[in-house]
Amino acid sequence: MPAPQTITTPAADPKVKKYLPWVVATALFMEQLDSTIINTAIPSMAASLNVTPLSLKAVVSCYILSLAVSIPISGWMADRFGTRRVFSTAVGLFTFSSILCGLSFNVPMLVAARMLQGFSAAMMMPVGRLTVIRTFPKSELLAAMNFVIIPALIGPLLGPTIGGLIVHWLPWQAIFFVNVPIGLVAQWLIHRHMPDYRSDVSRPLDVVGLALFGSGIALLSWILEIFGEHYLNVTSTFILFLLSLGLLAAYVWHARHAAYPLLRLALFKTRTFRISVAGGFITRLGVGGLPFLLPLLYQIGLGLPAWQSGLLMMPTAAAAMVMKLISVRVLRRFGYRKVLIVNTVMIGITICMFSVITPSTPIWLILLLGLSQGFFNSLQFSSMNSMAYADIKTEDSSMASTIASSMQQMSMSFGLAFGSIIAAWYLGDLPQSDRTAVINALHHAFLTLGGLTILSSLSFWTLRTNDGEAVSKGITTHKVAEANSTNNPPV
Repeated sequence: MPAPQTITTPAADPKVKKYLPWVVATALFMEQLDSTIINTAIPSMAASLNVTPLSLKAVVSCYILSLAVSIPISGWMADRFGTRRVFSTAVGLFTFSSILCGLSFNVPMLVAARMLQGFSAAMMMPVGRLTVIRTFPKSELLAAMNFVIIPALIGPLLGPTIGGLIVHWLPWQAIFFVNVPIGLVAQWLIHRHMPDYRSDVSRPLDVVGLALFGSGIALLSWILEIFGEHYLNVTSTFILFLLSLGLLAAYVWHARHAAYPLLRLALFKTRTFRISVAGGFITRLGVGGLPFLLPLLYQIGLGLPAWQSGLLMMPTAAAAMVMKLISVRVLRRFGYRKVLIVNTVMIGITICMFSVITPSTPIWLILLLGLSQGFFNSLQFSSMNSMAYADIKTEDSSMASTIASSMQQMSMSFGLAFGSIIAAWYLGDLPQSDRTAVINALHHAFLTLGGLTILSSLSFWTLRTNDGEAVSKGITTHKVAEANSTNNPPV
């Protein structure tokens, strides 16, 4: 098969740099708005569908699972068909699947539509990030990625309130139709301003790798999804767990011998990439359960209506937007190592602090915790996401983006399942209608997730003082390596 033509929209073109962040941000805004709206609506959806709120974690987790399984092919599709075509198709499919979600009348139909949403989102986020990485030099990458995220954070800022108001006045199905006009605007921006990059080397799709990795991740996530429920006995669950690990181990063996592996694991030899992606995986496990557990705490534990619960979630997104504006200066001043070590501990402490919230807790304290969570989470994700590409070669950017995005979504999926499992385990056989029992179970879950997050800070101690300066200060990789060898012994 002949190699596809390379389309090289100049990275120095000021018009591309001016409009591209807005193109990607619009699609991410739609995706983030959808995620935060549905989290707020979970209790209302459960009441409408006559199921328990914790059992609806499948509606959220299937979306994240579909993302994690589908993301590995996003880089291949972008290289093969071009970033503009893949991004445009993904936005269109996301809009269409949102309509299907709104037309759903039972849980299985909603889960199926959400999985289609997850598949389309799997093409949007990594391809959008890949386009930004290929357009901006490393010295401008952190600022460009923050610029993309700031408009996208308007989704989490407005989503909880919009979702709360919608489910308060309208049927919950209406929350999904909000995506339609946003999707149309995104399509218009894509066709006018999206550059079209594709690889000059036609690599085949690793079908065997996709089958091994996808089935292993899907099976492991499903086990976490049903863990603690009575669908399977302990023996069957353990056998399936070993099978999922066996499939993932088989993929690792396959990837080491395949000419064109689905995920090129050799990139983990790059230390900053390995620490950012692997260390970030553990950190995101603790953070991943919060978007699902906090609405349950506010609506079931505290007895607040959905719209008030949504208002309590707004400070987190607002603080995240503010932090994006100053994170470049923070990283430039203190460096990735200090920031990630200290900030990870602060995230864990903040998560633990949610265990003090009771019906008598003053609103100002809840808002303060939300602000703190937004500040620390935003700085953490900016740091981990940008450092991952500090020492990655341009020709490896597509694969690096695919691996990083896959690991991020897997960690968030596992974090959501883990948080739900921990809360259900602490709740035991007590009814979810018992407000005191729910509050106590959620408090213990927050302490567990917070402790795990604090422990994850140990992974960032292996960073060196000058790691990531190619991104934060625009220093070349050669100079960083030279400084590291002079000032810091190898870790």
